[in-house]
Amino acid sequence: MSLDANNIRKDFPILSREVRPGIPLVYLDSTATTQKPLAVLQAMDKFYRYNNANIHRGVHTLAEEATAKYEQARQQVADFIHAKSASEIIFTRNATESINLVAYSWARANLKSGDVIILTEMEHHSNLVPWQQLATERGITLEFIPVTGEGLLDLDVYRLLLMRNPKLFAFCGMSNVLGTINPAAEMIHLAHEAGALALVDAAQSVPHLPVDVRALDVDFLAFSAHKMLGPTGIGALYAKTKLLEAMPPFLGGGDMIKTVHLRSFSPNDVPHKFEAGTPAVAEAVGFGTAVAYLNGIGMEAVAAHEQEMISYALERLEEIPGVKVLGPVAEKRGGVASFTLEGVHPHDVAQILDTYGVAVRAGHHCAQPLHEKFGIQASTRASFYIYSVKEEVDKLITGIYQVKKIFN
Repeated sequence: MSLDANNIRKDFPILSREVRPGIPLVYLDSTATTQKPLAVLQAMDKFYRYNNANIHRGVHTLAEEATAKYEQARQQVADFIHAKSASEIIFTRNATESINLVAYSWARANLKSGDVIILTEMEHHSNLVPWQQLATERGITLEFIPVTGEGLLDLDVYRLLLMRNPKLFAFCGMSNVLGTINPAAEMIHLAHEAGALALVDAAQSVPHLPVDVRALDVDFLAFSAHKMLGPTGIGALYAKTKLLEAMPPFLGGGDMIKTVHLRSFSPNDVPHKFEAGTPAVAEAVGFGTAVAYLNGIGMEAVAAHEQEMISYALERLEEIPGVKVLGPVAEKRGGVASFTLEGVHPHDVAQILDTYGVAVRAGHHCAQPLHEKFGIQASTRASFYIYSVKEEVDKLITGIYQVKKIFN
C-alpha cells in the first residue's frame, strides 16, 4: 500500500508557510508533535461554534450533543486500536499522564517493597520517572533491559530478568530516539508467561504502525493525540476492563463519582471513574477526527511511507563525513533519524538548519539515560510522517553540509 504525500500536504495549512521571506518550512519534527490537517481544525472549530457545552450531566440539547460527540470520539479511538470496548479507553491529557495513572492507581494498589518492575534503557522519561518515584516510595526494584550497540533490546538479558518474577514490564513500542520498533507481541507474551503485566508506551507506535491491543494481549497501552494529527492536551490509556474495574480512582472530583456524602463517596463506572472534572471535549472531537483521517489513509500505508522515508534519509545521511546515526537499520526502525555531527553541538546544527527553514529537534529528547549509554550528551533528530517527502530530506542534507562548511 502507498500514499500520496504531496497530495496529503494540501490538507495541512502550516506546511505552505514560509518561516522567513523566501524560506519555506521543512517540518522534520513530527516525533515531537505532528501538524494538524484541516479536518481536525474544522471539527474543533465547529464544536466550539455550534455544540459547546459541558457533558454527561446536562439534559439540554447542547449538552446532549457534546456528550454524544465526546463518547463518539472514545469509540473511534477504541476501534482504531481494536479495543474490545470503548469503556477500555480512558481519556487523559497525554501518554505521560496515562502512564502516571497506572503508576498511581494500579501500581500503588498492587505493588509492595521488594517487587520487581522491568524497564528498558531506551525509555522516554515518561516511562522512567513515575517508576523511579514509586521505587523510592515503596522500595520497588527496577531492572533494565540493555540496548545493544546497534540500538536493539537484548532479549537474552530480558529472559534472565523475567526469572526474577517481575510484577510489571513497561516498555516503549518504538523508541523516540533510535526509531527502534520493538517486538512487542513477543515481549508481552514472555512477560505474561512470567506472571507479569505488560504496559506499552505507544506514543510513537500507535501513530505510525497498525496496533491491535487484543492481538498483542497488552494490559496497558498509553498514547497521545498530538503525535497522530490530533490536538495537544488529550491522550488515552487503554487497559483491560478487569484491571480498570479493580483499580482505585486516580483523581477525585466531579463526574468520577456515583454518589458523594460528607464522609464518603462511591466511584463511577469505568471509564468515567478515571475522568474527574470537565474533560477536554473539543480536543476529544479533534482526536476522533484525527483517527478518522488516519483510517482514511490506512495504517499499513502510513508505515510503508515512513519505511520509504527513513530508508532514503539513512542513505543520504550516510553520505556525509562526520555524521553518525544512532539506532538500527531502516528495516528495524520507524521514521526517526537521530544523529551526531563530529565537532558540532546538536543545538548548533539545529539552529543553523532553522535558518534554511529545516525544523529538527536537538537535545536528549527526554531520554538522557539512552544518550549516556551511547556516550553523548545530545543528538539532532529528524523525524517524518505522512506529509514528509524526499525533497525535504534533500534539504536536510544540504543544510548539514552548510553546517559543516560554517564549522570547518
